[in-house]
Amino acid sequence: MASFFLLLLPSRYETNAAAVAAVLLGLFAAVPFVSPPLLLRRDPGPSAAGTGDRRKRRGWHGRKGSDLVGTAVVTGQNGRLAMGRLGALCEQVKELNFQGYEVILVTSGAVGVGRQRLKYRKLINSSFADLQNPQLDLDGKACAAVGQSGLMAIYDTLFSQLDVTSSQLLVTDRDFRDPSFGHQLRETVVSLLDLKVIPVFNENDAISTRRAPYEDSSGIFWDNDSLATLLAKELDADLLIMLSDVEGLYSGPPSDPQSKIIHTYINEKHGKLINFGEKSRVGRGGMQAKVAAAVTAASKGVPAVIASGFVTDSIIKIMRGEKIGTLFHNEANVWDCSKEVTTREMAVAAKDCSRHLQNLSSEERKKILLDIAGALDANVDLIISENEADLAAAQDSGYEKSLVARMTLKAGKITSLAESIRAIADMEDPISHTLKKTEVAKDLVFEKMYCPLGVLLIIFESRPDALVQIAALAIRSGNGLLLKGGKEAMRSNTILHKVITSVIPDVVGKKLIGLVKSKDEIADLLKLDDVIDLVIPRGSNRLVSQIKAQTKIPVLGHADGICHVYIDKSADMDMAKRIVLDAKVDYPAACNAMETLLVHKDLNKTEGLDDLLMELAKEGVVIYGGPVAHDTLKVPKVDSFHHEYSSMACTLEFVDDVQSAIDHINRYGSAHTDCIITTDKKSADTFLQQVDSAAVFHNASTRFCDGTRFGLGAEVGISTGRIHARGPVGVDGLLTTRCILRGSGQVVNGDKGVVYTHKDLPLQ
Repeated sequence: MASFFLLLLPSRYETNAAAVAAVLLGLFAAVPFVSPPLLLRRDPGPSAAGTGDRRKRRGWHGRKGSDLVGTAVVTGQNGRLAMGRLGALCEQVKELNFQGYEVILVTSGAVGVGRQRLKYRKLINSSFADLQNPQLDLDGKACAAVGQSGLMAIYDTLFSQLDVTSSQLLVTDRDFRDPSFGHQLRETVVSLLDLKVIPVFNENDAISTRRAPYEDSSGIFWDNDSLATLLAKELDADLLIMLSDVEGLYSGPPSDPQSKIIHTYINEKHGKLINFGEKSRVGRGGMQAKVAAAVTAASKGVPAVIASGFVTDSIIKIMRGEKIGTLFHNEANVWDCSKEVTTREMAVAAKDCSRHLQNLSSEERKKILLDIAGALDANVDLIISENEADLAAAQDSGYEKSLVARMTLKAGKITSLAESIRAIADMEDPISHTLKKTEVAKDLVFEKMYCPLGVLLIIFESRPDALVQIAALAIRSGNGLLLKGGKEAMRSNTILHKVITSVIPDVVGKKLIGLVKSKDEIADLLKLDDVIDLVIPRGSNRLVSQIKAQTKIPVLGHADGICHVYIDKSADMDMAKRIVLDAKVDYPAACNAMETLLVHKDLNKTEGLDDLLMELAKEGVVIYGGPVAHDTLKVPKVDSFHHEYSSMACTLEFVDDVQSAIDHINRYGSAHTDCIITTDKKSADTFLQQVDSAAVFHNASTRFCDGTRFGLGAEVGISTGRIHARGPVGVDGLLTTRCILRGSGQVVNGDKGVVYTHKDLPLQ
């Protein structure tokens, strides 16, 4: 399992230290720890043999590191170079170089390149008779000698295209036996880095002194894994990135669905538990060699990360602090990892707490909601402060203004959220509410009652106010809750979660509501169909579709919001203008905004329709036409009727009658919200009865499809499915039913002694 290693070296710029700190803090995000030394301002020390003073004069701080490219990463299954992966790796190195990082590469692949070349030369120089004889394997040293120049020529070409200069340094373990070699090596590397040149190291297998260069593990180093570790120490690297052909270190074979990636390696915890599989198809090393090299680097003060070289932006993600791959650090053994909470533990804790919540009286549950509302009012300034930090970061990252607007929490919005929670608290208690009561037989009574679903997993984007609404609905309905918000609102979500859980009494448990902070944990949560009872994704159609494809847990939500407004020939056109403008312009990005306007053909070219279209144009709405509208109104032709704009644009098409409108909606709609504007009661009734959508309106804007506007207090989302809730989902959508039977000793006994009455009884 050969690898790509990158050494990040201390930079000359003091401000660069914070970047490495952010990287390591991001990689450690899910692990409690005691401020590990991050090696941000390392001086080379006496071992620099003369270069230390020079570096101090130049002010080297914090950003030096190494990277290794190995055979399995740089070659494909056919043994030829994987040019796409090599190009992506070089682009990432160029980006780091541009940002001020000092980067060293340790690469393998020369043997693979040479073997391909020699096999080709041998083939074209062989007779047919030669080919009938057993083919001997090519000498590895010869392959290395032939392939090294070709490999470096490719690196030189790729880097040159990126306006970066690279250099080649071939070493053997024998070189490091010479005490003066380390000094000479550091002087050379310093000079190259001064010139912004990328040093590319490789073990010189062509002249290796080892008898079996692919098997012998003696000496100072014995493969490119151990070479990268040696260089990381010799050159005082701050971070070692090892790119392999798997995503990181797993608890078992990566192909085993039960295997979990180990995000932080702790030798005392993982060292004896991991069984390493076979090494990769090419190269000398394997995952065992990688782990040994990473552990050695960490023990010498150089944090290391093993990640996938098959992902085109692994290095950049690591440097952004994203939690990918496996992290090794010399302080990992002293962190309190016993407190690390797995996704399963979080889900099980939420379920246990939900059962405690259900045991409370209605008044006790109501008090929790009122306390949450009070806590929001009391912490307005703190919430706004954290939210403003999120907004500033979002603006600096170039997020769209509409997304930043959805993230914003002003004092008025927080007060409104508190009031909506109080409204939910005042609702009739839904738990154990009897829906039906039947006398089955004498002294045998059946009841159907509401009960909580159990544990809900809500995945939402952008809007931190959704966290508050969802939490209130979950508590009112007696459910445990796991929340995963967008990273762009992480600080806002964190403070809101803290404020809410701070007032949940110990008799219930603050783990009733868990906040999932890592995107990586979603995949693990979606596997917990034995603990989590319902997933509700709130966000883009892409998000919803991805969630549905990744889990066996029931998913409640909608992938698209293709809402229609149909103007019938009998419509009051002043009313139609008000409704259409509101449905499209009030909030174009909302899932209940109008996306398609259907118009009865008799209204084409009428004054009322012309006035409506003019008003839409004044508001900035771009109109695309179906085949008929395109021909008659000369508007741009739409590519597909099944399209959600989520912006100031819509599709217009003419239809023959109300039945044509119904057929169009049922064919192209997303079963979200659709409306008819008409004064003809028969047409309205036909539309309301036959349109197969979660919400169907007559003479009202589609924007009314909302839990708060419907009087549900709030909503966790809008469902276009049929099981088990449909439309805006409030408290009742988070409940299921159970059957209660109260008897007096009856038995079935083949139904011989039972006289069934099946008589409805009053609920009270």
